[in-house]
Amino acid sequence: MSKQHVIVGSVLCMIASVSWGAMFPVAHRAFEHIHPFYFSVIRYTAVSVILAALLWWKEGASAFRFEGRFRSLLLYGTMAFTVYNLLVFYGQQMMGEPGTIAASISEALMPMISILLLWVTSKSKPSGRIMLSVCIALIGAILVITKGESSFVAGFGEHVIPLALIFIGVVGWVFYSIGGSKFQDWSALRYSTLTCMLGTLVSFVISAAGSAAGAIPVPRVQDMNAAKYEMLFMIFLPGLVALLGWNAGLKMISAVNGILFINLVPMTTFV
Repeated sequence: MSKQHVIVGSVLCMIASVSWGAMFPVAHRAFEHIHPFYFSVIRYTAVSVILAALLWWKEGASAFRFEGRFRSLLLYGTMAFTVYNLLVFYGQQMMGEPGTIAASISEALMPMISILLLWVTSKSKPSGRIMLSVCIALIGAILVITKGESSFVAGFGEHVIPLALIFIGVVGWVFYSIGGSKFQDWSALRYSTLTCMLGTLVSFVISAAGSAAGAIPVPRVQDMNAAKYEMLFMIFLPGLVALLGWNAGLKMISAVNGILFINLVPMTTFV
């Protein structure tokens, strides 16, 4: 890992994390008009189209081949673009105004979750330095957001179910981030594109099934128009730019190091 890779990878992960920190307040406003499920489907359908065009231009039609990795791509895509996006945003909507901060703070759990997952899956115990860094980052992020007031966190006890959904979603994103290490021979653009397309397809099927059952309202044209600016922001910055930057950054500095930058998410949301 060269010094240049460390710097560039760190900057990319930082940009992605700050972008995601800004998305929660924006999403909160959009949910006044569009259900979180369709919000995610529409958002990542647009991102998938843009990514597909970029991949075709940069690497050609052969880059869309799964090369025997369809199941892995489907799994990781579902973890990120279905489990994470649908559950985190749905949990945020269920909580109302407090959900914006709650969903954001939950991101600070990612470094700890990633270390535990790697510990279990690879049987590799993390070093004391890494564990200390993760604990300090987590505590620091929580103190900044809560201003040291325990009552802020205590209020979340009223929202067990949405918080559980958010937590499951966060685990899904960690799973996706770690999964990228198995595609080191692929470009970040290719991994991002194929997982995004597959995960968004799964989200669409779930959303459509929910609408058929009468549980999820289909957004109307006026709903889409009312949230158009929020949608444009979510598509290009926390969607396209953050996704590519995140996967490219993790390839350079590893998932364990890159996920530490996630602690910038709640801080950005708070600001």
